[in-house]
Amino acid sequence: MKRKGKIILLGLLLLLTAGLIAFKTIGNSDEDQILAYTVDPKTKDLQFYWKNENGETLKSIQNLKNYVDQKNLILTFAMNGGMFNNDFSPKGLFIQNKKIMVALDTANGNGNFYLKPNGVFYITTDNIPIVCKATDFVDNGKIKFATQSGPMLIIDGQIHSAFKAGSTNLNIRNGVGILPNNKVVFAMSKTAINFYDFAKFFKNLGCKNALFLDGFVSRTYLPEKKWMQTDGNFGVIMGVIEKKIR
Repeated sequence: MKRKGKIILLGLLLLLTAGLIAFKTIGNSDEDQILAYTVDPKTKDLQFYWKNENGETLKSIQNLKNYVDQKNLILTFAMNGGMFNNDFSPKGLFIQNKKIMVALDTANGNGNFYLKPNGVFYITTDNIPIVCKATDFVDNGKIKFATQSGPMLIIDGQIHSAFKAGSTNLNIRNGVGILPNNKVVFAMSKTAINFYDFAKFFKNLGCKNALFLDGFVSRTYLPEKKWMQTDGNFGVIMGVIEKKIR
């Protein structure tokens, strides 16, 4: 009986070990495929950029790094924002420091931007982050930054109905969502991914609303995770800055 008990105990331990390994593998699968960064706009300086004071489009993360460095600031995170036109102007709404630079686009058209509902990611003057459908957006004069893109990834806690599990429409993708604790989570796939799986990442985090930002042009600068893409050729860039310690 003692030998039988030892065999049963050994079997249980093996099952438990296998379960822990499986859980660890599943738990790390998103981290292996998707780079994520969480920021609280109430404690960190999250800003949206497009042009410098001379009216020149920044375009790349390296140019943004140089720009903030000249202001005696440190860029700790950066990611390209919403979509842009051929002249690198923002596609749809762009608000910078409470000033509307480009108006909201509610027209119909082709491509990801016009896959309804599209949406807006914005920061209020009280540093509250919000992602909403473009049709729900209202400028009450208290919007500090805003960028429009499309489609929405998560709408009221549900994955966009146009996305299909197992889709072979694969691409590098980046997006933004609002976590249950009202912090912002930015994410970019490290490898090509379909819309459904990318949206599911935000849903699994508990985001009620999340917005697709862009595709193959996407870049992220995140030194704390040793991910430092400083190239790029796009319009809006979102960045977190800190003061240099002297």
